[in-house]
Amino acid sequence: MVRYVVKRIAVGILTLFVLATVTFFLMHIIPGSPFSGESSNLPPSVVQKLNEKYGLDKTIWEQYLAYMGNVVRGDFGVSIYRKGKSISKIIASGLPYTAKLGLVASVYGIVAGILLGTIAAFTKRKWLTSFIIFISTLGVSVPSFLLGVLLMLLFGVQLRILPFVGLSTPFHYVLPTLCLSFSAVATITRLVKSGMQEVMKQDYMILAKSKGTPDKKVIFRHGLKNAILPVITYAGPMFATLLTGSFVIESLFSIPGIGAEYVNSVTNRDYTMIMALTILYGAMIIAANILTDIVNAMADPRIKLGK
Repeated sequence: MVRYVVKRIAVGILTLFVLATVTFFLMHIIPGSPFSGESSNLPPSVVQKLNEKYGLDKTIWEQYLAYMGNVVRGDFGVSIYRKGKSISKIIASGLPYTAKLGLVASVYGIVAGILLGTIAAFTKRKWLTSFIIFISTLGVSVPSFLLGVLLMLLFGVQLRILPFVGLSTPFHYVLPTLCLSFSAVATITRLVKSGMQEVMKQDYMILAKSKGTPDKKVIFRHGLKNAILPVITYAGPMFATLLTGSFVIESLFSIPGIGAEYVNSVTNRDYTMIMALTILYGAMIIAANILTDIVNAMADPRIKLGK
């Protein structure tokens, strides 16, 4: 186990290095600069001074080596768009909003998905099964930003029963949580439904039912335990994705999280902010995948981790 985890961490670090390298060079290959939007109003001498201040006057390889050296020491530099504000402070101020919203959306997505998937697998009401399947189909078909706009117009503008700007109160979480978790709920519902239907056909489940074990005990103690393994595999990357925020949703609901910062940094070509958030996002995904493999092995002894 320890050897496997160490190996995965080493591969994860290498993956982060490749990700950071590719992102760095792609940003610099694209024509323009962080000051291209202002250069028409700024004298060339001022633009040159700005380039010198942020090291953009050096060759791309000099910039790359300098940046990677700083990252190894834990220094992500300062924001170009925010006029020298520390990247670490920006992330520290925005990450709590993103993390809280992502945690709420993750819990809701898992609980609602498992509940709906179990109901769809065992209910005898065909209309209810059809309705759940319809909802899960919408979840994987409708873009989150479109759902967000519709919910804002309906519950925020027309009915005026839910707020949709910021995260000041628990009610502010309702709409962005629904938008963030809708796709996760749909996917988990489908995984649980198909998993439960497959598990219930297994010999040990038929034997448990033939012994007179109550249906609820068979379903939740034996069936769900085995059917939930695909959900665990999916939940790791899902949790990392929701925890690091949705770029569009945070911008749509005016949430001051790191997702919105990512959108602003790309729009304004803030190189240092783009790099820092890309590395953070990649690290979260890698950590979630490693944790998912370990939890899967603990939940099912038949799964053996690679040596």
